[in-house]
Amino acid sequence: MENPRTTPTPTPLRRRRSERRARGGRVLTALTGVTLLAGLAIAPAATGASPSPAPPASPASSADSGTADAGTTALPSMELYRAEAGVHAWLDANPGDHRAPLIAERIGSQPQAVWFAGAYNPGTITQQVAEVTSAAAAAGQLPVVVPYMIPFRDCGNHSGGGAPSFAAYAEWSGLFAAGLGSEPVVVVLEPDAIPLIDCLDNQQRAERLAALAGLAEAVTDANPEARVYYDVGHSAWHTPAAIAPTLVEAGILEHGAGIATNISNYRTTTDETAYASAVIAELGGGLGAVVDTSRNGNGPLGSEWCDPPGRLVGNNPTVNPGVPGVDAFLWIKLPGELDGCDGPAGSFSPAKAYELAGG
Repeated sequence: MENPRTTPTPTPLRRRRSERRARGGRVLTALTGVTLLAGLAIAPAATGASPSPAPPASPASSADSGTADAGTTALPSMELYRAEAGVHAWLDANPGDHRAPLIAERIGSQPQAVWFAGAYNPGTITQQVAEVTSAAAAAGQLPVVVPYMIPFRDCGNHSGGGAPSFAAYAEWSGLFAAGLGSEPVVVVLEPDAIPLIDCLDNQQRAERLAALAGLAEAVTDANPEARVYYDVGHSAWHTPAAIAPTLVEAGILEHGAGIATNISNYRTTTDETAYASAVIAELGGGLGAVVDTSRNGNGPLGSEWCDPPGRLVGNNPTVNPGVPGVDAFLWIKLPGELDGCDGPAGSFSPAKAYELAGG
């Protein structure tokens, strides 16, 4: 499919990208000590950061403060796209279920991300992405899409799989980008690809970082209105100082609008906005953040990440979160879709959805 190309009017995001490109080499050297040779970074050894650092102190303004910071978001003030998801299929098939009204009201009514995962699909991915972005454009809404096809995905755990090689992934990346159209779109880049990178050997690590940079570049080249957010895990995982150099190696200063935190996790919005601020400070500023609030309404159950009981949905998705430096609260993980302990990862559970909805 041909991707419409236009010459858009410069936006604050593009100006921010240009400013980051100008200082990107200085930040990279300061954070990692790597030297850029003909545009290639020689990757240092993995940091081996502890997975459970103490969370940073909360910022002066939190998600609960309601204090808006006009003009800081990289995202247009649009409604988020309401894509069809597993919850809607279940609601359509079970209109008489006593749980349906609450699930529909609290989960089915909210915009949620669209993931592109499953089997490696170079022959169909462009059309699949285009169906989402064209429907969102027709509705005047902002879609959130999640490419999830990196080789050695999830280190072979519950969500293992991905492209069969990094060469295959590069092909898939271009085809994914070709479906993005020309309207604004949020791209949440490969959840866990950076936070879980320590399971790879040095060669695989370097290939993964180059692949992430390649996908981000393909996205922003194909659609200058696309905003790419790099996953950084969450506030109880990698320290800001540990993860920032890896983000730089993966091209965030050249191609990223910001970072994404708490994907598929349960950490509180206050902790995540503080963590995002600290990571962005390590990167030299000039970036935004999106926070996955889909299941953090009751906070975490200790360190349990896999289908813990007693959790609730969190802040509703919005591009106007009222938190300085935060571009959006998003429902990236779809509430009711399992982590892999109570059933297959990604499958919809009405029991879990009902629980998250407060039932």
